Amino acid sequence: MKYLLDVEAKTKRGNIKYLDNLRAIARKNRNNPTQSEFIMWQYLRKNSFGYKFTRQKPIFRFVLDFYCSKLLLAIEVDGNSHDLKSDYDSERNKYLERMNIRTIRFTNDEVLNNFFKVKEKLLPLIKSLDPL
Repeated sequence: MKYLLDVEAKTKRGNIKYLDNLRAIARKNRNNPTQSEFIMWQYLRKNSFGYKFTRQKPIFRFVLDFYCSKLLLAIEVDGNSHDLKSDYDSERNKYLERMNIRTIRFTNDEVLNNFFKVKEKLLPLIKSLDPL
């Protein structure tokens, strides 16, 4: 079972429903990425290991920075504003976990100044989630 959700939380095609206003927010975020999001996106586009990642993916009432539906993996790149949102991030992680979606978080600083460390964390995770 891909997602652990009630039938009401899915579309007819089996996708996760999301709030309609998130589409515009996601589009705005895709058109105006932070420098660290841009770097991560360039890496994921070229090195996705056969998996398709999307950026700024609406799910339920959240917008995920990067998401791979086959791996059920969300990648978040957090700026300083997340220091003040720990309760929100915790609630979001709990919801995603209930849907069987794993989240990995990186800071802007890690992506901008130590991308080697980001890759060291990300590659084993992708391999461990590989359903093949």
